[in-house]
Amino acid sequence: MTKQPVLVVAAVIQRQEDPEGRILVVRRGPGQSGAGFWEFPGGKVEAGEAPEQALVREIMEELALSVRVHELIGEEDFAYPSKTIRLRVYWASVKGGEDLVLSEHDDFKWQRPEEIDVMALSAADRPFVELIQKTYGKR
Repeated sequence: MTKQPVLVVAAVIQRQEDPEGRILVVRRGPGQSGAGFWEFPGGKVEAGEAPEQALVREIMEELALSVRVHELIGEEDFAYPSKTIRLRVYWASVKGGEDLVLSEHDDFKWQRPEEIDVMALSAADRPFVELIQKTYGKR
């Protein structure tokens, strides 16, 4: 019997007043799985939680940042040696305050969509970069 994939959500966060449409990427800190790789922030959806609620909670827990979740960019399954995740990626915007506090990550940067280094991203996030770059101007 095949195990159900673990549902994980991630946010492509932009600041509304940024004319360049920069996106927040964060680097996994030492001791984290995937340490040193950049990613779109997010985390696991808990039982009974809507994906959008999980995303708001995870971003607040990990970055102390309040976000508004917008439309779904895409969803893809990704197999790790120990588990399979179903990564659901959403557009999001900063709701208030931008004083990020890093609790699980050791660095962050705001990058224009075309500046994102696909190979520096965690493998699960890579398939979404092209979609982000294609749809950025159409939002």
